[in-house]
Amino acid sequence: MSEAAVKNESVGTVVVAGAANLAIAVAKLVAGIVSGSAAMLSEAAHSVADTTTEVLLYLALRRGARPADVRHPFGYGKESYVWAFIAALFTFVAGAGFAITHGVTTILVHEHSGNYLISYVVLAISFAIESVSLARAVRQVRSESRRWRTTPRRFLRLTADTTVKAVFLEDSAALIGLLIAGVGLGLSEWTGDELWDGLASILIGLLLLVVAAILARSNVSLLVGRAVPERLHQEIERELAALPTVDRIDTLLTMQLGPDDILVAAKVDFRDEATGGDIEADADEAERRLTARYPEIGYVFLDPTRSLPGATGRRARRTQEESGPVTDARISTERPGATPTLPPDPERPGPQRPDPTADAGPVSGPPGPGADGPG
Repeated sequence: MSEAAVKNESVGTVVVAGAANLAIAVAKLVAGIVSGSAAMLSEAAHSVADTTTEVLLYLALRRGARPADVRHPFGYGKESYVWAFIAALFTFVAGAGFAITHGVTTILVHEHSGNYLISYVVLAISFAIESVSLARAVRQVRSESRRWRTTPRRFLRLTADTTVKAVFLEDSAALIGLLIAGVGLGLSEWTGDELWDGLASILIGLLLLVVAAILARSNVSLLVGRAVPERLHQEIERELAALPTVDRIDTLLTMQLGPDDILVAAKVDFRDEATGGDIEADADEAERRLTARYPEIGYVFLDPTRSLPGATGRRARRTQEESGPVTDARISTERPGATPTLPPDPERPGPQRPDPTADAGPVSGPPGPGADGPG
């Protein structure tokens, strides 16, 4: 599946989920007002929060897909995480806050009107509509996990496409919330005690808290600058080490610039007998191999460097601090039309190329779309 097709599928998934949640929110609100059920009103708040979330996720996809320009040479991919984080906060405040507060109020002071039938009908219809929305999200998750040769569970846990993750989690939480609301209503009708209706509302709020916390944590990690998964990291390392002129990959750093954009920067010890032309040819070949295998890789920067005394083998170290002395020659291969990102160093005379590995920081632990996930 092409990168454009993946983006279109993500937009379609968000739009379907948003339309479903809007229709369900109206129905739940009417049922909640007529019946007086705390669980139904909490479910209405849940659907309103989900609808607003889908709008913000749609905005995230559109804003994050804007092309690179002079002021933002690596594009706007990280902006999608900003809007997705705001969506998670809205779910936390509006959805979970209302549900828990209203549930506590119901337990303390509320009396149910006794009209349960309309609530049951709306819950059944909502369950059917949410199932359709979830089915589309599941289909995309399975398609993407096959493309990355991993399991759907691992893909969901570690993917950089937080819009798909958000839709899947929210639709799953919506179905669970509907079941909780149905059980709460049933127990309240059976026992005549509004305690169960209020408890159902509180449980729905706690469910939303869990979803919001998962999504917020994922987006914050990507905003800070998360690396690709461990397995993808190793495959990139193998591709670079296989080049004829490469003696050792000294340091390899990666970063998710957006849901479909990856930066690769490496300090490479080339063979002593390699000429400048050989190194340039292999740098171009490295970019060709990596982008052909992983279209999400948008930028490849190779920095020739000397190995530390006694260094052997081709294994890349993980920390920038451990890398050896850097030669003045720098080679970078990047997507056509990309703009250099770093200003010249006034203490270094002569023409300069940008150093993408500067201040990149150490790579620690399994980041990106999977510890050994997509990739």
